[in-house]
Amino acid sequence: MRDFELGHPGTELRRELVAAVLAGGKTATASLREEYQPLTDEPLPYVGEHCRLVGYDDDALGIVETIEVRVVRAADVDLQFAVDEGEGFESVEDWRAAHERFWAGTEIELTDDTMIVCERFRLIVAF
Repeated sequence: MRDFELGHPGTELRRELVAAVLAGGKTATASLREEYQPLTDEPLPYVGEHCRLVGYDDDALGIVETIEVRVVRAADVDLQFAVDEGEGFESVEDWRAAHERFWAGTEIELTDDTMIVCERFRLIVAF
């Protein structure tokens, strides 16, 4: 079973994101398509996959199930997905600005054509 990581380990952002999942407010997450096969060893998430939700120190806090995976251009991320990320985004522009800041340290510049993996999930159990 793979780890379900939100944000970077050991950061307050990870604490906040995991807390939102555990509270039921976060049911979606976005990642860069570039982070997956064939460019890395990491396989794309898939519907029905169960993963360990990991916390601040990579400790297992629960199990989530992937219920939807869509790969879309950044320009095509919709408001409902942004809201479902559970981070208080009130517009797609808010979503995009936050993700531009988060991915600023990568070699990928977020443009309208950047491919985004939009994943929806549900918390199955919290430990």
